[in-house]
Amino acid sequence: MRLFVLGFLIPALGLAAILPETLGSYHRTTATQPAVTDRQLWDEYGLKESETAQFENGADKFTATVYRLQDTTAALAAFQWQRPVKSTPSKAASLAAETDKSLLLTHGNYLLYFDGHKPDTGELAAVTEALQNVDTTSLPALPGYLPSRDLVPNSERYVIGPAGLQKFAAAIPPSVAAFHFGAEAQMGVFHSPKGDMTLAIFNYPTPQMAMQQVAEFEKVPGGVAKRSGPLVAVVLSPPDADYAERLLAGIRYQAQVTRDEYVPTRRDNVGSLLLNAFILVGILLAFSLVSGLAVGGFRALIRRGRNGEEPDAMITLHLH
Repeated sequence: MRLFVLGFLIPALGLAAILPETLGSYHRTTATQPAVTDRQLWDEYGLKESETAQFENGADKFTATVYRLQDTTAALAAFQWQRPVKSTPSKAASLAAETDKSLLLTHGNYLLYFDGHKPDTGELAAVTEALQNVDTTSLPALPGYLPSRDLVPNSERYVIGPAGLQKFAAAIPPSVAAFHFGAEAQMGVFHSPKGDMTLAIFNYPTPQMAMQQVAEFEKVPGGVAKRSGPLVAVVLSPPDADYAERLLAGIRYQAQVTRDEYVPTRRDNVGSLLLNAFILVGILLAFSLVSGLAVGGFRALIRRGRNGEEPDAMITLHLH
């Protein structure tokens, strides 16, 4: 009977482990697991746990949903996917979007969504401080290569595997993308006078890998591809070929070379080295002088106690 009761209590306790009991003047009333659609895509993002809780303050109520993913890159991909179409950027976090009564943001490897109430700074801090196993690695730099001109708002999609590629750009076969090389992609929809088109930028670990794959992208029906360093940019079935060429021309990889430069310290100063050497010699001379005086004084005291005789003097028998 006890095992039967624990079987129901343990899942219930696990549900209350992510979101806090109170959020400002609101109190949590229920906590459930959110319905997860596109399970393959969530698995690709490394979904570890999730929770939906309802908070109430009298007649006011709202729901909060939180997802813990494998890393910050997966949180970025999930954020771009779940972001409302008519949302605008928010200052609540580096990755945040809001509508009139909702807020979507990331915190490390967590994706948080508030519906019916946008928490203030204090309420949001109460949520983020309660999160466990937060990943603090930096976000990928690939989204920065996506042009901003003519980009359809909130059309960006970050792809880290075949499931995302199938959902957001099914015309590109996974074998062409070659995710086993460690590739990732940033996509976006661009508006041209003759119609919208999708631009995808794939990032590979080395330029040699990108050089190998750009030939495969050129075989995709209707695809126009270009390589720049380790990046491969491809436009799918563009309605305006000239606009597609101008769009690809704007993708330029700029390598950032960093060099470790040695910063001299005081130990590298020759004058300081000589000064420290003289100080060390002086310390040794002073130690030798003090040690000699101590040993001499000690022997003098012993000699006085033996009537001037050395403690280790030779004994003579005066035998004639």
